[in-house]
Amino acid sequence: MDSKEEKCKKDLVIRLRKIEGQVKGIEKMIENGACCKDVVIQIAAVRAGVNKIGGLMLENYAKDCVSYNNICTIGDESREEKVDDLITTLMMFVK
Repeated sequence: MDSKEEKCKKDLVIRLRKIEGQVKGIEKMIENGACCKDVVIQIAAVRAGVNKIGGLMLENYAKDCVSYNNICTIGDESREEKVDDLITTLMMFVK
């Protein structure tokens, strides 16, 4: 694994740990009877964090697995399958 991949992986893990902390914070807010508005704001922050990680993963997937160089070296049928797989993955993410 090169240093770029290692840095990306480390960044994703840091983001996930931050989200984990936010979720635990929300749990405590609910247990302590915090204002609904404050809880909803924290939930929105968690969703934004998860969406950011998903976007970064999709970017990596597109660049690494369906890159121009990667897709040009395979046959038409395999190329179509890779593009279909990318579209399916994108659709799962946006649901």
